[in-house]
Formats: sequence, structure tokens, C-alpha cells
Amino acid sequence: MGRKLVYYVAVSLDGYIAAPDGGFAAFPTEGDHMQPILGEYADAVPAHIHQALGTSAPGTKFDTVLMGWNTYNPEIYGGLDSPYTHLRQIVVSRSARTVPEHIELTGDPVGKVRELKQDAGLDIYLCGGGQLAGALSEEIDTLILKRHPLVFGSGIALFGAAGYAALPFVPVRTRTFDSGVSIIEYERTR
Repeated sequence: MGRKLVYYVAVSLDGYIAAPDGGFAAFPTEGDHMQPILGEYADAVPAHIHQALGTSAPGTKFDTVLMGWNTYNPEIYGGLDSPYTHLRQIVVSRSARTVPEHIELTGDPVGKVRELKQDAGLDIYLCGGGQLAGALSEEIDTLILKRHPLVFGSGIALFGAAGYAALPFVPVRTRTFDSGVSIIEYERTR
């Protein structure tokens, strides 16, 4: 298999990736679980975080990021309109939007992912959100959950409001940290 679509996301114990307003500040950013996030998964760290930490993305895991509009929306990043300058950035929106010239916009996420999988390169990072993940659930090859010991009660679900689909995945790696966070990797069985 060539490139994979990897949904790498923080999630609460009850399956939410964000608060009802889209915020994700409840997920702790300190603790021993941060070592693999800033190391092994550093390509998935936004550029402004790398800049603040004095680090850089190694370019060893991902070379493309796919985001829904609500995940990309520059207002979330305080006006930052290019959160992943080290990756090819593709934003999915069903309506006409204005994005900087270096960011691609698509209204067909399934078609775009299938096209990307045919190209040479590293894996594709599905950044979110839940609605986009639900639309792409059949295309997801790897699921990496940063499961936090939190219960949200409501919010944005891991796969949005996607309908029922029993898609089989097998766990391939689990790491549990003193912080209570577990990083669990699953591969899709087809």
C-alpha cells in the first residue's frame, strides 16, 4: 500500500474531540504523553507551536494535512491562516471560501483523498474535524487516538454525526502514560 490516510486526534473517554464550541483547551498539553507528540508525531504539530518551542517538524511521517473548514478557520488560531506551513495544506469546504494561495481548497474530500493516495509521498494527516472524519471514514487507513482521561458529556464527536458503519480496525500499538493519556494506534482491516 502507498500513502495512508491517518486520523490522528485527541479524544475524550466518551468519544469527543472538542467541546461543543469547537474548543479543545481541556486536553492537557503537559505531561509525559507530550514526548511522543512532540517527537514521533511532530509533523502533526502546528507551525506556531514549533516556533514557540524552538523545534521544527522533521518531515518523516506526514507531508500533507487535510482539515475541515471549522478546524482550519483562521479565527481559531488568532488570525493564523497557515497553521501547518511545513505540510501541503488542504482545506475541505462545501461552500465558497477564501484561503491563501498556498492552501488548496476542495469540496470533494473523498475524491481528493483517493487522488492523494495515488501520488508518491508520506502519509496524509487527517487533522479533523469530526464531520470530515465521518465523511472520510471509509478512506481512513490508520486511526491514532490520544485518549485523555476526561469525560466531556457533549461536544464534537470523533466521527461527527456519521451514520452507522461497522468499520473494522485492529489495535497495533498502545502506550499508556503517567499523565493518564493513552496513545492507541489502529490499522484498518479490509
